[in-house]
Amino acid sequence: MEIETPTPAQASGRIKFIDQFAAPFRQSRPFPFLWLGQLISFLGSSVTMIILPVVVYTLTGSTTIMGFIMATYMLPNILMLPVSGWIVDRYNRTSIMLFTDAARFILMMTIAILLFTDSLSITILFVLVAVYGMMDGLFQPAYSAVRASVFTPEIRNSANALTQISNQAVRLIGPSLGGLLVTFLSAGWGIGLDALTYAASFGCLIFLRKLIPFHKKEVKQDSNIKGDFMEGVNVLKSNPWLWVSILTFAFVNICYGGLVIVLIPWLFKVHLELTPYIYGVAVTCSGIGSILAGLLFGTRSRWHRRGLLAYGGAFLSGLALFLMAFTSSAVGLCALFAMEGFGMMIFGLIWETSLQELVPQEMFGRVASLDLLGSFALLPVGYIIIGWLADVIGGTETIALFSGMGILTVLFVLLLPSIRKFD
Repeated sequence: MEIETPTPAQASGRIKFIDQFAAPFRQSRPFPFLWLGQLISFLGSSVTMIILPVVVYTLTGSTTIMGFIMATYMLPNILMLPVSGWIVDRYNRTSIMLFTDAARFILMMTIAILLFTDSLSITILFVLVAVYGMMDGLFQPAYSAVRASVFTPEIRNSANALTQISNQAVRLIGPSLGGLLVTFLSAGWGIGLDALTYAASFGCLIFLRKLIPFHKKEVKQDSNIKGDFMEGVNVLKSNPWLWVSILTFAFVNICYGGLVIVLIPWLFKVHLELTPYIYGVAVTCSGIGSILAGLLFGTRSRWHRRGLLAYGGAFLSGLALFLMAFTSSAVGLCALFAMEGFGMMIFGLIWETSLQELVPQEMFGRVASLDLLGSFALLPVGYIIIGWLADVIGGTETIALFSGMGILTVLFVLLLPSIRKFD
């Protein structure tokens, strides 16, 4: 039997590929702690993403209530963002992350205990989800700013790709694990696991804080929240790629994100009557698609025609959601989830690297908060409208309608030269 050996060119290509993804670990001491901490907490979040809709639908059976739950999470998150950007650019960003991890540990553990004791009511869940959203609104700008400082230009593409690849690899485990836990044990076990991951992330961030010394920023005497906020706005206004994309995804995120959060779980659990485990496997397939996109993106330190690539990915994701409305096969739905994950990961990686390239470090917290604010500001309204409309006209019709509107928006924005020619 003849065994084929790789050619020198093939061997060199494999070495270069591995070396590209190993560079962040070799060249940056803070990177492993930031990467590991976020990876662990993302595992817990991916489990909760599967369990929370199951809990809500078990308590109420209503898509409208599920929409209100997600709106309750998003509204405090959004209200926090303008203030959190100001806080992040003035105070120790790692300490802010430590505080929010501790708070989210307490919140998740409280929900788990209430589930174990059969004491959780929909009213209590609304309150806890609201506080959790506020903590996320403080954490995300801090994490984005720390990541921008750790992901230096020489490792930026590979560090962003590796972070997203590993996060999505967790989605191969987390959703399936969540489905197994809620099917064979109880929802409390999954929420409890989420709480423990925040504790583990807290430990990683303690080491990270030692490697990123805090240098207090010089503050102008007449500086105020409004003035600092407007400085971030001016950074966005100076670059059409930034502000056009933020405004675009203020609407596209309603169309895509609202469906994924509110109606896709309904499609599996209520409409098609599939088990939670099947839904977990489908979300895992989205992680597979995202990993493939991350591997592709991370192979190069520079990509050209990034505007077309990014919005092409957004189009692909919308098309996958649209086709889900007409698919009843579990295998077909899993394939469409993979397609959706691939498309959104391409857009997300290009967006993240462009922010890190175009935004000054001293303003990154404010710009990151504006990015999150623009992307998520209308999501609470979107969750409510999507949940209500599904009860009125039907879930599959609502999926087709909103995914179609998202696709048309993406195609319209591609007509703009500042987006299409972004390189």
